[in-house]
Amino acid sequence: MNIVGVVGAGVMGAGVAQNLAQTGHQVILVDIDEGQLGRARDTIHQGVRMQLLFKKAPSNEGPEQVLSRVETTTDLERLTAASFVIENVTEKWEIKRPLYGDLDRICAPSCVIAANTSAIPITRIGAATKRPAQIVGIHFMNPVPMKRVVEVIRGYHTSEETLETTRALLTRMGKEQVLVNDAPGFVSNRVLMLTINEAIYLLHEQVASAEDVDRVFKGCFGHPMGPLETADLIGLDTILLSLEVLHDSFSDSKYRPCPLLRKLVDAGLHGRKTGRGFYPYG
Repeated sequence: MNIVGVVGAGVMGAGVAQNLAQTGHQVILVDIDEGQLGRARDTIHQGVRMQLLFKKAPSNEGPEQVLSRVETTTDLERLTAASFVIENVTEKWEIKRPLYGDLDRICAPSCVIAANTSAIPITRIGAATKRPAQIVGIHFMNPVPMKRVVEVIRGYHTSEETLETTRALLTRMGKEQVLVNDAPGFVSNRVLMLTINEAIYLLHEQVASAEDVDRVFKGCFGHPMGPLETADLIGLDTILLSLEVLHDSFSDSKYRPCPLLRKLVDAGLHGRKTGRGFYPYG
């Protein structure tokens, strides 16, 4: 499992690639956008530097040493060399479904493919391939290199061998794992997305300011971040897509996205990655 493919070079993909490279893996990072690949390399460079500065890095290797193990490419066919692939593209089924057909064709027959998805069921993803037993969910938390615990999601057909292979990789990455069965949103996002959406409704209804909503959660419950700060970190576009998946999957109005969330996403205010969401960022 020394060569790991990472598909999607956004915030999560860059974090996964960094974590893998820092723990001795050769990484093939694939994205359709050369510019995004360049930004991902910059993100990894900065991430490693900051970890070293705050003594949080798993080793004393500098950014250039870590990046020497990351190959960036727009050629999906390069994944023929990988023994494990982690997919991190947008939460849109119309994009994920054809991608999994391509990965199924390109990847070696023994290759395990993991979906780093916020809400889309793993069984549905497995059905888009001819290898559903080798499809598994890994829900990494952001920022990936700093979060020790991940959700591992067992699809209907996911084999024990696939789970063991996944556990071995994650252990080498320094991750603890919580195994859950497949359901839209799994455990974390089925609860978290409801909390964030309700917090947005409080702001929408002018019950409290964003600062005061978050202050209640931090001051009263000891959360390190409030729900609106968390939304900005995840990305409001990702929050909206995840809620839409939950709403479509359960046909339950409690998952109906707040109109204010849709308005902010339409306005391009997606949180930290765009410089503004519920809060401004430098």
